[in-house]
Amino acid sequence: MNILVPVDGSKCSLEGLKVARDYAKTKDANIYLINVTPYIEFVDLEISASEREKLTQSMEKRSDDIVNQACKMLSAQDVIATCKTVTASVSVPDAIIDFAEKEKINLIIIGSRGLGTSKKFRLGSIAAKVVRHSHCGVYVVKEPC
Repeated sequence: MNILVPVDGSKCSLEGLKVARDYAKTKDANIYLINVTPYIEFVDLEISASEREKLTQSMEKRSDDIVNQACKMLSAQDVIATCKTVTASVSVPDAIIDFAEKEKINLIIIGSRGLGTSKKFRLGSIAAKVVRHSHCGVYVVKEPC
């Protein structure tokens, strides 16, 4: 069984990591951890090319840090995971779904809410889109688990 856990550093994504850890231990599953960096090349920002490059590098570093921290949490509990940073070409949910299809993922474990500031909706927009459009099962984890 292959499990995908998109992590963004939020409490809900860390709870999803705990659920995936338990699955891995009981079902002998392979875990894939990803963080998706939004692609900003064509976003209409009123900044110079060098500032855009700095912003991109900063976002990629943050993504790498989030994935590495999550991998360390799993390896501290003797769970091995494949850890990657993915750059979204169109949208974050599409990047998650595309990765899941490419890697033949059987289950996506995703936090119900990410780092977004809106508390108006019960389910975050990324999680909702992944649930609606994913080819495989999606386990939505709320915080606290």
